[in-house]
Order: sequence, then structure tokens, then C-alpha cells
Amino acid sequence: MKTTFPLIKNLTAAALTVGALLAAAPAMAQEARIAAVNSERILRDSVPAKQAQVKLEQEFSKRDRELQDMAQKIKGMADKLDKDTAVLADADRQRRQREVADLDREFQRKQREFREDLNQRRNEELAQVLERANRVIRQLAEQRKYDLIVQEAVYVNPRIDITDDVMKALNAGSK
Repeated sequence: MKTTFPLIKNLTAAALTVGALLAAAPAMAQEARIAAVNSERILRDSVPAKQAQVKLEQEFSKRDRELQDMAQKIKGMADKLDKDTAVLADADRQRRQREVADLDREFQRKQREFREDLNQRRNEELAQVLERANRVIRQLAEQRKYDLIVQEAVYVNPRIDITDDVMKALNAGSK
């Protein structure tokens, strides 16, 4: 009799487990509503992203032109120095080499500062666009009763891609 008792205990536990699974089946049968958004496309093609790009170009165009002018000046000075090297006295050649080197160092510093400032401002602008996009995504999720919206995925079936809807809402809010 001792050998059958553990068997009855195991059968009872198995029956309870199966019963619990069957009772939970209707709840599990409810399909989760899932959607996906291509945030890269939003940051590239949406009206707010394009407005941010125009704003950055306007903000940094003057400094960019100044850097281009400075680069041309350095190139002109270096070319003139190369041409005149044979006829220059040693002291004059060294002085002009030093001037070109000093100007080039200043150019490198200004160019580095420009890139850092531009990257910082671009990150700030894109963060604002993403924040607005996330608000729109949350609104769509609530309206359409989505359980999950994924922003980055390896593959997205076009059937669940709501990027166009997000962009329409974003673009409408930007006009």
C-alpha cells in the first residue's frame, strides 16, 4: 500500500495543475495587442525632425562658413609658403611656418568646439522630437488599447507597424 499512496498524491497534483491550466485558458486565449514603431524613420522623416534640422542649420551656418573661410586661408598661406620657400631667408621661412602652424592649431580647436556644440544641440533637438513622438505613441496605445508597443526590433511585420500613424499625428501637431 505504501507504493500506491505517493502515486495517488502525484496524480492528484497533476489533476489540479491541469484543472488550473484549463481554468486559466480563457484568460490566456485573449490575444495581446502589439504594435511596432520605427523611431529611426521618425527621427529622419517626420516634420518635427526636419524642422529641428533646419533650426540647427540656421544656428550653425555662420560658424561653419567661418571655419571654411579659415581653412581656405590656411591652405592659401601653406601654398604660398611652399612656393616661396626657396627664396625666403631662414628666419622668414620659420616665422611663416610658425604662423601657419599656429593658425592651424586654432582652426583645429575651433573645429572641435564646433562639432561638440553641434552634437550637443542635435542631441537636445532629437530628444525633444523623441519626447513628442513618445507622447503620441502613448496616446495611440491608449486609444487603440495596445498592450505593448516596441520601438526597436530586428523584424516588424508591416501589419503591426504604426510608424505612419505616429508620423501623421506628429506632423499634424507641428503645423
